[in-house]
Parts: sequence; C-alpha cells; structure tokens
Amino acid sequence: MEKLPTQKVVCSFFIAFFLLSDSTTSQEVEDESEFNYYPDSLKGPYNWGEIRPEWHMCSNGTMQSPIDMLNERVKIVSHLGILKRDYHPSNATLVNRGHDISLKWGGGAGYIEINGTQYELKQCHWHSPSEHSINGRRYDLEFHMVHESKDQRVAVIGIIFKIGRSDPFLSEMKEHIEAVSDTGEETVVGMVDPNHIRIGNRNSKYYRYIGSLTIPPCTQDVVWTILSKVRTVSREQVSLLRDAVNDDSETNARPLQPINQRPVKLYQPQDHED
Repeated sequence: MEKLPTQKVVCSFFIAFFLLSDSTTSQEVEDESEFNYYPDSLKGPYNWGEIRPEWHMCSNGTMQSPIDMLNERVKIVSHLGILKRDYHPSNATLVNRGHDISLKWGGGAGYIEINGTQYELKQCHWHSPSEHSINGRRYDLEFHMVHESKDQRVAVIGIIFKIGRSDPFLSEMKEHIEAVSDTGEETVVGMVDPNHIRIGNRNSKYYRYIGSLTIPPCTQDVVWTILSKVRTVSREQVSLLRDAVNDDSETNARPLQPINQRPVKLYQPQDHED
C-alpha cells in the first residue's frame, strides 16, 4: 500500500483539528471549575483568555459581551420585526455547572427565527447580578436562553430582572434546583414548556447587537436579543440560585466589555405594547 507523504498527513491532521476545535467552541463549557468570577484571581474574568488556548477570545476578542445599553449608543428602529418564536414542551435536565444552574433540553423544544435563520433552543441559565446593564444600571438577575442554528451559530435571548414578585418559571423549577444544590450533578426534570418563560408578547421591545458568549470560550458572532422590559424576581429566588452552586462567590456575572463602536439597536414597533 502506498504511504502518504508526511507533509500531507500532518496537514490533514491540523485541518481536522481546527475544524473540530471550531465546532466544539460554539457552546459554553459545561465544567466551570477551571474559571471563577473573582477579579483578582488568576482564574478570574480578566485572565480567562490565558487559562486555555481555545479561550483566547475572552482576552483578545473585540466583540465581547456583556455590554451597557446606554441610550446615547442605541438606535431605535422598527425594521427588525417581531421576535419570531415557536416553542414546544420537551424533556429537560437540570445541571449544576459549578457557577450557574443550567436547564438543558434534549431536543424538540422549538426555535426562534432571526433574519430567516432558525435557532433551536438548547439550554437556559441564570446570572446574578445581571450581566448586561441599561444606562449604567445592573439589575439583580439575568436569564439566558441559548439557541443554536444547524450551522452552529448562536443566538441568545436575555431577560433582565429586578427584585419584586416571584418569577413563575423559577417557582416551577424550585424543587429541581434544590435537588442539584451543592452536588455538581444533574437531575432529570421531565417535560418543560419554554412557553412558561415570560418573554412578553410578540410586539415587545428588545435590544439587538452582535457579541459573544459571556463565559469561556467567549465565542463571538453571537446574536444577542435583550428584552427591554425588566421583569421581577423575588430575593429568595436569587438566593436559591446562588446558594445552589456553592462556589463561595456572591456573583456569577462577567464584567462589562468595551462596545468598540458596535451598533446597538432597539426594536420598537409603532403599535408597541408591553
């Protein structure tokens, strides 16, 4: 049998390696033990890009998230259109990832559609305080719904909360969150309907910009949709999420990132109702 030249073998290996690396870094890491949120730590957010080579975007990326949606930077538009979504009940698993609690759907949970591309709902998780800020104000909690297209592009819906009345979806998840508290494990939840998440009606206002994942590997070109209406969550629910991970940190929110002249748009239909 004829042997392939060494150069071709090496070249083929690196092509396969980089293709694999690219396909495996579009999603957030599942084991969060390698990084933390302490600003002065060698494993903290200002050093995430130095921990692993594939996390280099955390330090070198120019389109990173989260950002501050400052009024002066925001352009009000109506052409983005309503937030098209089609969600369905599907089997889900709750995972204690170390710094946050993540709800993962096994498939069939539905999708959102942006510019003609469908992004399937994969998982959701919570950050406290909020990662994004509005006019310089960070709120008490932020909820991320992570979606992925067939070509592995990522789109995230963000919902920001302030202290007030309990959030119904978190109330629905309470017993399951307690079940994975301090364990670093996962529990089967069963059927979970994403329609129970209070996204608002289809004419709700939202911010739109291009950014990144907010935890390693900090992958860029993520389509962010941040609902402008601030919802409410109880203080007890925020504490439940933080106490469940038991990482000795009071927060799991990445510091704000430079906007670097990126456009930030606010969709506001003419017949808007919250």
